[in-house]
Amino acid sequence: MRYRLMTAAFAAGVALGAAAPASATDLEVTHWWTSGGEAAAVAELAKAFDATGNKWVDGAIAGSGGTARPIMISRITGGDPMAATQFNHGRQAEELVQAGLMRDFTDLAAKEKWTEIVRPKSLLDSCTLDGKIYCVPVNIHSWQWLWLSNKAFEDAGVAVPKNWDEFVAAAPALEAKGIVPLAVGGQPWQTSGAFDVLLLSVGGTDTFLKVYKDKNAEFAAGPEVAKVFKAADDARKMAKNTNVQDWNQATNMVITGKAGGQIMGDWAQGEFQVAGKVAGKDYSCLPGLGLNEAIATGGDAFYFPLLKDAEKSQAQEALATTLLDPKTQVAFNLKKGSLPVRGDVDLNTANDCMKKGLDILAKGNIVPWTDQLLTQDSQKQKEDLFSEFFANPNLTLEDAQKRFAEIIATAD
Repeated sequence: MRYRLMTAAFAAGVALGAAAPASATDLEVTHWWTSGGEAAAVAELAKAFDATGNKWVDGAIAGSGGTARPIMISRITGGDPMAATQFNHGRQAEELVQAGLMRDFTDLAAKEKWTEIVRPKSLLDSCTLDGKIYCVPVNIHSWQWLWLSNKAFEDAGVAVPKNWDEFVAAAPALEAKGIVPLAVGGQPWQTSGAFDVLLLSVGGTDTFLKVYKDKNAEFAAGPEVAKVFKAADDARKMAKNTNVQDWNQATNMVITGKAGGQIMGDWAQGEFQVAGKVAGKDYSCLPGLGLNEAIATGGDAFYFPLLKDAEKSQAQEALATTLLDPKTQVAFNLKKGSLPVRGDVDLNTANDCMKKGLDILAKGNIVPWTDQLLTQDSQKQKEDLFSEFFANPNLTLEDAQKRFAEIIATAD
């Protein structure tokens, strides 16, 4: 898969600008983007949609996806749907689609040639059920990053690590200066996500896919995955003094030099940007923890519940078109820290870390992520396990791995 950096003139030439409707229509859009960097990115989407003559009514829900999704789903199933709502790429809205509650955008996708412009193809595949397209991908987010505070390592008198092994080796020097080596927030999705990154980075791509794609429980109980649990044990020891809940609070510890690093998705870049920090100068980034430079093509998409109001239904189409417009894609993703879903846009202003992600994407070193491979029930079981693992040092590696293998055995 070839990811091209084209000129702004070309991007403008293929723009899919939405024509303004006859009358302005308010659309409530729900999402869980509430941190500083995320809010700046959402503002770009709202500005672009408002320019069509309609009105973006912001329905932000604080507390991350784990808090927001049940609220969104309850509203849709309860007969009080919003006009559009965020979900991650994958299977989170699968049951809503199967229940006939989500709008089919297959005709619009054909008209605007989404299959030709959305890259990689797996993003649109995640929106497709029984041959019909039900969502609009807006970005490519990858979890597989270690963000490092250059100041923290300077204060500790050690070099900025180039990989996970060097990071673990530097932990004692950080702790001697009162610096938390690894910031991990207390929400279950953060600890579960950190483990998944370790599985891909320390274990390798084949190991990751054997566990989550093939759902090989015997392999999950074996020696290759035991190595990953050892790395996870290192992580929980380094993270034991974090004492924050939200992911962006953990990111702020890295920004301020109170923590050496954080395993977190590339959405963390938005927080560094809002804080005025410069990639390569104030902070460093290691895709694949510096061990396995592969990224997942996860991220976010918008789904559109079926509405009875004809004007709002028409405005939904305008929003869908706007989300994939080249100018919107660039403005939103530069603020969000994610990569665009279009391969024909100009990203010459991308920072050093985003360019690393683009390079990996261009080489085709991509994998599907857990949201695409596991149901929400399996994800929840995994989150519960790793929340306990990071919080309870008495939970042994052997017992944790056994429970993990049992989850994989029943996963679907």
